[in-house]
Amino acid sequence: MKKIFILCLTLILTLSCLTGCNSSNTQDENSDMDKLSIVTTIFPQYDFARQIADDKADVTMLLKPGAESHSYEPTPQDIKSIQNCDLFIYIGGENDVWVDDILNSMGDKKPDTLRLVDCITTVTEEIVEGMEHEHEDEHEDEHEHEDEHEHEEEIDEHVWTSPKNAIEIVNKITSLMIEKDKGNADIYEKNSANYIKQLNDLDISFREVVESAKRKTIVFGDRFPFRYFADEYDLSYYAAFTGCSTETEASAATVAFLVDKIKKEQLPVVFTIELSDGKIADSICEATGAEKMTLYSCHNITKDQMDAGVTYLSMMSENVESLRTALN
Repeated sequence: MKKIFILCLTLILTLSCLTGCNSSNTQDENSDMDKLSIVTTIFPQYDFARQIADDKADVTMLLKPGAESHSYEPTPQDIKSIQNCDLFIYIGGENDVWVDDILNSMGDKKPDTLRLVDCITTVTEEIVEGMEHEHEDEHEDEHEHEDEHEHEEEIDEHVWTSPKNAIEIVNKITSLMIEKDKGNADIYEKNSANYIKQLNDLDISFREVVESAKRKTIVFGDRFPFRYFADEYDLSYYAAFTGCSTETEASAATVAFLVDKIKKEQLPVVFTIELSDGKIADSICEATGAEKMTLYSCHNITKDQMDAGVTYLSMMSENVESLRTALN
C-alpha cells in the first residue's frame, strides 16, 4: 500500500510539473539563487545542517514536529521540495525505501543526496535476550524463520545516536555544503569546527559518566534505537523491542523478563524514548519501584521544543544526566 501511495504522489508531481513548472520555476530559481537549499527527512540531519549553515542556507525538515518518523509518508509538496533543493539528506535505511522511487521518478532533475548510513560503518539491529520479536503476518507463517533471520540482518539506521558518528556525519555535510556554496565556505568551516568541538565535549561527558558508574546496564521499556550509542560506550542493554520495531505492546513474557532484570540487578531507572506513550515502562516501574526516565534518540521533537530552540546537543546533554542517574 505504501508503494502505491508513493507512485501516486510521483504521478501527481509529474503532472504538476508538466502543467505549471514553466511559470513557477523562474520564480523558484530567482529566490533560490541567494541561499543554498537543503532538505532533510528527520531532525538529526536537519539540526546538523542548520548548525553548520547558520543563516547562510535554507534548511527544511520534512517530518513534522511531534510526528513518528517510522510512519512518515511524503506529501506532494514534500516531493516538490526534494526536487527543488540543492542537497537532500536522508537516512537510507529500511524506512526510507520510498526515497528511491521518488528520486528515480525525477530522472536528471533529482538533487544531489547524502545518506547517513553511508557516512559511518553500520551495524545490524540486534535481538538481545528477552526482547520481543516482530510478529509475522498470519499469511506468512510458512516464511517465519526466514523472515526473522532477514529482520536480524537489517541495518540499524539510528546512526546519529553516537556523538562520534554525529561528528563523521557533520564532516560529510560540511564538505558537501562547501562544495555547493564556495562563497560561504569560510563560514561553514568555522561553524562546523565549533560544532564538532561541542560534540567532542559531549562524547567526553558520556565517557566520564560511564567510567565512573557503578553499573554498565540500561533497560528500556520501549524500542531501543541506541545500538551505536551502547556500542560506543560499552553498555549492556535490555529492551522490549528493536529500534525500528512496529510493535506497540509487549508480551507478558517480555515485561516479566525486564521486571526480573530490574529486580535482580537493582537497576534504578527504566528508560523510554521521546514521543512514546510510556505504558510498558509504567508497568515495569509499578512492579519494581524503578524511576521512569526519557533517553532522547533525537529522531524528532515536539512543536513546543522546536519553538523553544531545542537541539541535538541540548537533548543529548540531558541524556548525560539521565544516564548518570541510571548507572548509579
